[in-house]
Amino acid sequence: MRALRLFIALGAVLALTAAILVACDEKGDSSVTAAEFGKTPEGEDVSIFTLRNANGMEARIINYGAALVSLTAPDREGNFDDVVLGYDSLAQYLVNKPYFGAIVGRYANRIAQGRFALDGVSYQLAQNNGENHLHGGLKGLTHALWDAAAEVRAEGPALVLTYVSPAGEDNYPGSLSVTVVYLLTNGNELSIDYSATTDSATIVNLTHHSYFNLAGAGSGSILMHELEIRANSFTPVDGGLIPTGEVRPVAGTPMDFRRLSMIAGGISSKEEQMVLGGGYDHNWILDKKESEYALAATLYEGRTGRLMEVYTTEPGIQFYSGNFLDGSEIGKGGVPYRHRYGLCLETQHFPDSPNKANFPSTVLRPGERFQSRTVYRFSVR
Repeated sequence: MRALRLFIALGAVLALTAAILVACDEKGDSSVTAAEFGKTPEGEDVSIFTLRNANGMEARIINYGAALVSLTAPDREGNFDDVVLGYDSLAQYLVNKPYFGAIVGRYANRIAQGRFALDGVSYQLAQNNGENHLHGGLKGLTHALWDAAAEVRAEGPALVLTYVSPAGEDNYPGSLSVTVVYLLTNGNELSIDYSATTDSATIVNLTHHSYFNLAGAGSGSILMHELEIRANSFTPVDGGLIPTGEVRPVAGTPMDFRRLSMIAGGISSKEEQMVLGGGYDHNWILDKKESEYALAATLYEGRTGRLMEVYTTEPGIQFYSGNFLDGSEIGKGGVPYRHRYGLCLETQHFPDSPNKANFPSTVLRPGERFQSRTVYRFSVR
């Protein structure tokens, strides 16, 4: 049998502390194992799944928040390191203020004052980021317990996660059925496919919120990483990090990453946008058609030679340089995550789109399907 597949029911077979094999290919080169990760305060079991591809690369994902806990990638010498920030315990993910590794939504990024109107009806969402709404609100998909199904495909091991957000959850209209598929390919890609349907008109903007450090999680600042973003323009923000609605060229600004550039080069600029963001925390408008799958960004770390390319169907990407990390978050292995120890490259529709008529729409209606793909491809140079 080419692939062994097992659907995992909550509270069932995974009540073991030791990892168990739940899916593998014929040769045993690719596999998925599962283990207990803890229990929620309500007593629900949370599991951790380890996807291992034919090259020895591993991704570990929990079904709480559909969060990527760790991701190993080889350096130019063939040595593997974990390249994403995360926690060792479920208790930390139950809080997870920085959204380490999580799937965020229903609306990723910010909505001004938590307010939007749809079909003549006004909605008030939680104001959980000053006066604004951030990453889905007080619960969001980050604090949902997802159903999980493990399988091994021809391309590599996969984890299929599903969650139904009921109408009114976090004050969003409509019941939203969400599926997220993590696939760790034998080409050293972490592919994330999103799909969603609704029974009533609503807004949707989903993304993945890993903090990357290609030198290794907890190894230090990301300032010496080099970054390229395939974008000629970005969306400037106000003091609350809400887009003003303007589309501004990157040319002549610290936002110009059209060529591979050291992050340290412009991050301390006194330019207004850098001061407002406390560094980089902005949305870039990608140079492609709205739903076209294309290269969006490239990240390179010279000491290890690790290179990560980001491909997406989304129209924008948020580059966040870890400005709010301050050492208070204790990561894997007891390491404090200090200022700018990780960076995010969040593929997305634009922040505050429901209130900006000139931004691509984020409205989803019954009979339609939200679909999106983002791929993080790893290699060395």
